[in-house]
Amino acid sequence: MWSGKSVSVILMTYNERDSIRATIDGFLGTGLVDEVLVVNNNAAPGTSEEVAKTAAREVVETQQGYGWASRRGLREARGDLLVLAEPDGTFLPSDIVKLLAYSDDCDAVFGTRTTRALIWSGANMGAFLKWGNWAVAKMVEVLFNTSHLSDVGCTYRLLSRELADELSPQFRVGDSHFGPELMLRVITSGARYVEVPVNYLPRVGESAVTGDMGKAFRLGLQMIGFILRFRLFTLGKSRRTPSRARAPQAQPQIEGYNAG
Repeated sequence: MWSGKSVSVILMTYNERDSIRATIDGFLGTGLVDEVLVVNNNAAPGTSEEVAKTAAREVVETQQGYGWASRRGLREARGDLLVLAEPDGTFLPSDIVKLLAYSDDCDAVFGTRTTRALIWSGANMGAFLKWGNWAVAKMVEVLFNTSHLSDVGCTYRLLSRELADELSPQFRVGDSHFGPELMLRVITSGARYVEVPVNYLPRVGESAVTGDMGKAFRLGLQMIGFILRFRLFTLGKSRRTPSRARAPQAQPQIEGYNAG
């Protein structure tokens, strides 16, 4: 629970049998999380047995892909604040407080793994991934005339229930490009968002994506192509002023000072 709002953590799993139990317990152990929802996306044998040893709830999504699993999780989660994370040990459950702190003022909070002091020894964040993510983020800034971004690939994110429900019918991507699609949908929706630094740890086991540098390079090029196509599709479409935008807060009155 955070500021009177229930919190759900959504974990999409495929090859994280050896780390998912500790991840679930870590999030529940913060005392801030009301629900951990595990989306089993054709996961490795034994994964469901590990989840059953915890207080998490599990659903099965048979359409293979990070996007399909994420979209299912956003639909199924019951919380007012929805946190997408990874069950592979790369993120600290305690960092959830950083995302929640900004949820009071923003509809979406994106984690970023670009702070050197928060990248742990052995984490899969070499020069190629670090600067590649940064360059793509800057491309998004320019193309969409948006605020500061530094990491389009970080999958530690928060959405308000209201924003998630608004965006869900618009999602089209079922594979690993869902991450960029989610970010771009948030940007073009007119929602308020912010990026915050999070810790990045070594993964338990090998990634099906970033563990292969050649595959990661190809996916990076595909991501750039996806972003360019998305921009062309939305060119000329103005951002909406979201209905959830808050009324301006009354400014404090300072004796002897007239803001007008």
